[in-house]
Amino acid sequence: MDQLLQLLKENALETAEDMGKMLNMSAEDVRAKIKDYEDQDIIRGYQAILDEDKLDINQVRAAIEVKVTPERQGGFNQIAQRISRFDEVESLFLMSGTYDLLLFVNGPDLRNVASFVSEKLATMDGVTATATHFMLKTYKSFGVLMEKEDEYERLKVSP
Repeated sequence: MDQLLQLLKENALETAEDMGKMLNMSAEDVRAKIKDYEDQDIIRGYQAILDEDKLDINQVRAAIEVKVTPERQGGFNQIAQRISRFDEVESLFLMSGTYDLLLFVNGPDLRNVASFVSEKLATMDGVTATATHFMLKTYKSFGVLMEKEDEYERLKVSP
């Protein structure tokens, strides 16, 4: 991966001047390269990583494995595109293994997510099975630890 893209993944708030110094480029060249990546749709957006456990958000997240029958014209792509249009779907991946697709969904409560699975997802043509896993606590998200470790934590010594 390009070093500039790696820096942006680690901290998109880093200034063009600072990234230029790190990459031995001018700030103008950094800005131009970022604009080029945006124009090519390589950079699709910027987001903050939030520790939702510290916010007063009553939201339920679930990982849902989905088995599908690939369509004759388009394989997995067409059904994946239909599923990805649901507002509840945060992320969607084609997977290897027992299930074909992996979805991450959000809802205001357990009932809402269950309703999405039973009324919208499972009833779609081509969906043959689902397995839903509710997320209880986030320890790490997008490479970021949600709990800071003590810098000087000493290992316990056994007698």
